[in-house]
Amino acid sequence: MKRDKLVQAVQQQMPEKRWLHTLGVMETSVALANQFGADPVKADLAALLHDYCKYWSIERQKEWVIKEQLPVELLLYDKQLWHGPVAAELVQQEFSIHDEDVINAIRYHTSGRTNMSMLEKIVCLADYMEPGRDFPGVEKIRELSKESIEKALIAGFDSTICFLISKGKKVFPLTIESRNFLIDEIKKYEGGIE
Repeated sequence: MKRDKLVQAVQQQMPEKRWLHTLGVMETSVALANQFGADPVKADLAALLHDYCKYWSIERQKEWVIKEQLPVELLLYDKQLWHGPVAAELVQQEFSIHDEDVINAIRYHTSGRTNMSMLEKIVCLADYMEPGRDFPGVEKIRELSKESIEKALIAGFDSTICFLISKGKKVFPLTIESRNFLIDEIKKYEGGIE
């Protein structure tokens, strides 16, 4: 499908405010891809599609989790997690997008995962720090992104984890595993120095 048709399909799925967020994630993803040596075309595509079905009803997302045999444990955690895995399945079926890296960037942009590819890190981080984001700690994430995508992602995950704890909500285990993996990754890069 041509890019302009994809843009139209995505834009129709969301309110204007979320479309502006999507544009910000696209812009930030391309900038991060250029900064960290990833493919900016793939970064733009994954960012465009990352929130594709975010505004579906909770019932419809739940039906997709079950129908597509996605991990049922998703349903035990915050509903904000569901749209990434659902969108990853949906864009394969609706748009015949089968690039595994793009699909995984969409699938894991809300939770992260261990051993993320650079593209996955980029889209996840761009979702945290696009220019329209304004929450406590976002400036720290932006500053850290200038030196290390891993350190910036850890700060993003820390923000999510602290927010969920403050609201008395459960933390998705994959997010904690992602954070811990990134800490180990940094230690390897820095020769075991903390």
